[in-house]
Amino acid sequence: MHMDVMNQTFAALADPTRRGIIARLAQGEATVSELVDRFDLTQPTISSHIKVLEAAGLISRSRKGQTRPCKLEPNGFKAVNRWLEHLQAVWETNFARLDDLLEELKVQKPKKER
Repeated sequence: MHMDVMNQTFAALADPTRRGIIARLAQGEATVSELVDRFDLTQPTISSHIKVLEAAGLISRSRKGQTRPCKLEPNGFKAVNRWLEHLQAVWETNFARLDDLLEELKVQKPKKER
């Protein structure tokens, strides 16, 4: 994942209201009006949060009649997940090396001082 995209994604997720919107959309599509009611914020405030999430590729809006429901965009989260999985693999490798070192140290007998 390109770092600019990663930075934009994590910046979008840094805000608790936007994380709340993501959590709500994980349950299914929602209109701006439904999100306004859910979060007790003004329509312009929710719209601003939605624009940030859209720009990060985490959500999208479609058109259904007069409404524009928001929904999650799985591809935005896949990139973050791949990045986190890479970090997890690095950590697991480092922990395995540490475990091996600790086992070696256990086996070695300490030298007695005279």
